[in-house]
Amino acid sequence: MNTKIGVIGGSGVYEIDGLQNAHWVTVETPFGAPSDAVLTGRLDDVEMVFLPRHGRGHVHSPTSVPYRANIDALKRLGVTDVISVSACGSFREELAPGDFVIVDQFIDRTFAREKSFFGPGLVAHVSVAHPTCPRLGAACAAAARAQGITVHEGGTYLAMEGPQFSSHAESRLYRDVWGCDVIGMTNMPEAKLAREAELCYASVAMITDYDSWHPEHGSVEITDIIRTLGGNADKARGMVARLPALLGGMRAPCPHGCDRALEHAILTAPAARDPAMVAKLSAVAGRVLAS
Repeated sequence: MNTKIGVIGGSGVYEIDGLQNAHWVTVETPFGAPSDAVLTGRLDDVEMVFLPRHGRGHVHSPTSVPYRANIDALKRLGVTDVISVSACGSFREELAPGDFVIVDQFIDRTFAREKSFFGPGLVAHVSVAHPTCPRLGAACAAAARAQGITVHEGGTYLAMEGPQFSSHAESRLYRDVWGCDVIGMTNMPEAKLAREAELCYASVAMITDYDSWHPEHGSVEITDIIRTLGGNADKARGMVARLPALLGGMRAPCPHGCDRALEHAILTAPAARDPAMVAKLSAVAGRVLAS
């Protein structure tokens, strides 16, 4: 199997530069329509897929993003590696606006979203102890550095429901008590669903602001975020353009087991599985359900 890179673009990132034979594809999933059509093409002879998380024109709020449909669509298109690019606030002085953070942990504070492909009639429990792929994260870090981006490897992402930004008290709690590094609204349940779909997943947090904890920067202002987003989006597209050279070619089994996450995760006995659920999960879990 050859590597096929899927990029989920967050606020400000709505395309991939230099994509050859680019065309938009409409993908139907059992979980409804994805955020938008999917842009497919090749870059340096590596197949690439791009999905704008909020839709072109930014029509989805963090809560209304159809996360299950998005991950299912990428899996149906044969994606092997998912790069999530998203705007985030920083809880650390040294993680400055314009810097990128390769996230490796999450605290999920979202509460209004469907968080699993599985359910009654087909039950599974996957491990998200280490919710991102170290191999893929290292490739993103290398690509970012080659692009001249200040990048920090490792960090905990606080996923909030939104769409409002944090209160000052929440910001201090997440930073001082919980020890989080960045805050955003979109990587959960995205990372959990990618793991259930046996996809390698890396999260690249593009810092836009200091949330509301910083005594010298005050509260988050959307005008400041938008101003920083433009520069971050240019950097992100440059980073993505360097990934095919680092990830292209034949796809070896993931050394961290991301592509085998369902190996022992499904608990429902074959005879007790709901046929409708089995059909619904044909893309996400077809590898194990067919065995």
